[in-house]
Amino acid sequence: MSSRGGGGGRRGGRSDQGGGRGSAGAGGGRGRGAAAPGTAQRGGHFQPPHTAAGAGRGGYPGVAQGRGQQVSAPTPAEVEALRRQVERTAMVTQAPAAGLREGPSSAPAQRQAPAPGLAPAAAARPQMQANAPGQAAPPATAGSSSSAPPRAPVPGQAPAAAAPSETQRKAPAQATQMALAAPAGRMPPASSKAVVLAPRPGYGTAGRRCRVRANHVQVRLADKEIYHYDVAITPESISRARNRWIIDELVNLHKEYLGGRLPVYDGKKGLFTAGPLPFKAKEFVLMLTNPERANQGEKEYKVAIKDASKIDMYSLQQFLAGRQREMPQEIIQALDIAMRECPSSRYTSISRSFFSSQEFGPGGSLGNGVECWRGYYQSLRPTQMGLSLNIDISATAFYKAQPIIDFVVEYLNVRDTSKRLSDQERIKLKKALKGVRVETTHRRDISIRYKITGLTLAPLNDLTFDQDGTRVSVVQYFRRQYNYSLKYTHWPCLQAGNPTRPTYLPMEVCNIAKGQRYSSKLNEHQVRNILRLACVRPAEREERTLGILKKNNYTSDDYAKEFGIKVNNQLALVDARVLPAPKLKYHDSGKEKLCNPSVGQWNMINKRMVDGGSIKFWACLTFTSHIHPNEIGRFCEDLAMMCNSIGMQMRTQPCVPIKKARQDNVEAAIRDIYDHSAQVLAQQGLTGKQLEFLVIILPDMSGSYGLIKRLCETEVGVITQCCAPRNVKKGGKQLLENLALKINAKVGGRNTVLEAALNRNIPLLTDMPTIVFGADVTHPPPGEGSSPSIAAVVASMDWPQVTKYKCLVSSQGHRVEIIDNLFTEARDSVKGIVRGGMIRDLLISFLKSTGHKPRRIIFYRDGVSEGQFSQVLLYEMDAIRKACASLEEGYLPPVTFVVVQKRHHTRLFPENHRSRDQTDRSGNILPGTVVDTTICHPSEFDFYLCSHSGIQGTSRPAHYHVLFDENGFSADALQTLTYNLCYTYARCTRSVSIVPPAYYAHLGAFRARYYMEEDNSDQGSSTGTSRTYDPSVPVKQLPRIKENVQQFMFYC
Repeated sequence: MSSRGGGGGRRGGRSDQGGGRGSAGAGGGRGRGAAAPGTAQRGGHFQPPHTAAGAGRGGYPGVAQGRGQQVSAPTPAEVEALRRQVERTAMVTQAPAAGLREGPSSAPAQRQAPAPGLAPAAAARPQMQANAPGQAAPPATAGSSSSAPPRAPVPGQAPAAAAPSETQRKAPAQATQMALAAPAGRMPPASSKAVVLAPRPGYGTAGRRCRVRANHVQVRLADKEIYHYDVAITPESISRARNRWIIDELVNLHKEYLGGRLPVYDGKKGLFTAGPLPFKAKEFVLMLTNPERANQGEKEYKVAIKDASKIDMYSLQQFLAGRQREMPQEIIQALDIAMRECPSSRYTSISRSFFSSQEFGPGGSLGNGVECWRGYYQSLRPTQMGLSLNIDISATAFYKAQPIIDFVVEYLNVRDTSKRLSDQERIKLKKALKGVRVETTHRRDISIRYKITGLTLAPLNDLTFDQDGTRVSVVQYFRRQYNYSLKYTHWPCLQAGNPTRPTYLPMEVCNIAKGQRYSSKLNEHQVRNILRLACVRPAEREERTLGILKKNNYTSDDYAKEFGIKVNNQLALVDARVLPAPKLKYHDSGKEKLCNPSVGQWNMINKRMVDGGSIKFWACLTFTSHIHPNEIGRFCEDLAMMCNSIGMQMRTQPCVPIKKARQDNVEAAIRDIYDHSAQVLAQQGLTGKQLEFLVIILPDMSGSYGLIKRLCETEVGVITQCCAPRNVKKGGKQLLENLALKINAKVGGRNTVLEAALNRNIPLLTDMPTIVFGADVTHPPPGEGSSPSIAAVVASMDWPQVTKYKCLVSSQGHRVEIIDNLFTEARDSVKGIVRGGMIRDLLISFLKSTGHKPRRIIFYRDGVSEGQFSQVLLYEMDAIRKACASLEEGYLPPVTFVVVQKRHHTRLFPENHRSRDQTDRSGNILPGTVVDTTICHPSEFDFYLCSHSGIQGTSRPAHYHVLFDENGFSADALQTLTYNLCYTYARCTRSVSIVPPAYYAHLGAFRARYYMEEDNSDQGSSTGTSRTYDPSVPVKQLPRIKENVQQFMFYC
């Protein structure tokens, strides 16, 4: 990995091929933290009688406490009693502004039924007992005191700054968002519309004030009535493009029946008009010729349009003013569709983005038959300034419109077209072309489009089909029917249509149709090319964004005018603040004990790791053939010296001589050096000792990294550091330092720690034992229809430093975003109810590591889109609650649940691009820039934070959205905590673009993807066959990571 690995926000690459630009960790002892003044102990039994006194000390009943101490597990009777207790205390009635709601927001407040499946917040907390007028107080949790003293303000919970609405002024910072109930065995609510997310507690004031420009423009609406109609097209089609074509033809042919309206259509079942149509219901019959199937002649289509509803525009006004919590999704959807209607007809549209091969500037070849198209993204968003249009330049990969033969030559790098394709080449080509639309060229009078479904196993000259009872070869058919002599008869044939009765398409008579997105994963060469083409500095990006605004000329957009949409032509100027960087603590033996990062960066000069790890038994295995053994020996010696010079304890010589192996013998070589090391150590009188660490010089050809990681981490059980041959050859102090920092984190050390953490001076983190989680789910790339998604959860193991994170991984259903293994419950015929899951296991690990039970949970969740917020919160909060309650009766620490988003299109630009006080060296806004006004949500708790210094292109700020907050974070407290944590990432001496626990979870999930064995057969998911995910088929489980690997940050 290049030296840019940590700072630029790029994610998903290999985690250890050269390192970032340094590292950050944390150190220090356990510490004993007293509870915040007046803090009620939730559930009453947080401190069991058999544990020693002290804030948060003591174990869970039946769970080992500290290291090595074992306590008997709860009996089935105790488990059942806990389940009944949780059910009895589950109902918590809520105020209408922060509870489960049904129907319109203007409905009178009612007592809500408990949300099935959600565990209770402890009634002992006064904030949980605020009742709506006329509501009874919730029942007290067993073991808690109903006369608990009022809770004093938590440090960092500042009074809310002038909030923008009456709703926000009245909503307490700790208002409970859900009726939290956990009847065992019940599923959470089927609908997530009932969930109201955390309200904004106020605005941040910390940091130096400044102003930035955002790529949002204000949108104003005229007083128009919008109507929604249901559309049914017969015969049905799942193709949005075909449906749009049918509706476009209807509008063109039957304008007189539409009352002069200009409708917009979502491509499925929704049609919207500005004003009513002159009918309640009507069916149109159209005779149309599909341009893609011109040989089939005219076809009848029936389009039924039926009145559905009149959209209430008042609710949008109330929502934007912060007086209504539920977002009127239907209105925003209708307006968004209207804004997309015109560009959809001019450009190639992909979701909310629009692309052209030339309109937005030249693209360029990415290699392997793929090219880059430029375009832009646009989306209407509700913000504090009203509706805004988020508009951003974009670039993506498209198939190059060219003959299939040319694509094959380029994609497979074919040098001799007279030779047959190998099985491996055919499988690779089959995966690349599946789903691609081609146009035939062998008929001069007409061109027909087909969608490729596969490739034939046999070459073209062996293919025959039945024609009127006679077997006819494809070659003969083309010669007789079209007078066309096929040349590439030794290559396989494209298949289209029904797999049981396929249509054979010789490659040489097919061209790839223009305007098709390349959705497969780009290779390293293609990634480099698209980054080179797409990365632009902030000043140029802002200029291009304004150019797109001018080019689109929304004032002349017929659909925008129809719906009364007026778009400003200037980017929004937004109030922002630059938070101060935290101080970092290094070991007292170094010349510099404290470090003040500058513009998000620092270095290791005159510093030593605050907690250096120890490596006694290590070895080196090389698979490269282009580096002399003496050079590798010097590299290993220099690496060991670097590790020792900055604070580690690593023996300078490997326990066995450096071994060289062939790159086709990876598995045997790894097992051999591991076993040989154990034999050598035994001969030295160290029986039972094993290899602790293995340096691996990767093969010259890519493809072995995943196999190496899977073998070492799940079968052999050894921590590894892989190094690319080019980095070993290059060497240098910076590379060695980067590797040393990564190695230290992998073997249990800490590189640095926040000084404020050691001084117990971080509000809502160091005042009481707090565990910080990070979670992410990675999904298989397109084309792998049966591969599982992989979830990873990390949790801090070293309060109060919060730098070491243990990682657990789990596979789950294909492209399932909700993590289903956070808490599990199964009935065993012998043991009774057996509980487990990643949250439960990590809570136990935290206790064993620190001697404390977490009294507060902060959960950073990555990879969730806005449409999934409510669903993810419902299910995953339910799992967190159940995991806690399963460990101890009444144990329900308060939770703050924060979603971290990087895949958004908001960009922030300096107000003055030439000002040194407003930009870093790359021209981007300064690290620490935070925005929680103007472009943020009208009433919910969210903010944009640019926590890193730019390297290339335009920095993308992370978007943090608080879905649930029982800890009462003020805006300043959470923004500052999140920013400070970004300086503790263990792979570089830079602050990183997203909070480290979320980053680590991403790395862990990405690493576990390698554990899924690659299937290169013609039937495997990697071939891109038509095989799709079947929910009835059990999900393929990940191999278990060895315990001596999992206890460390192996994924780092």
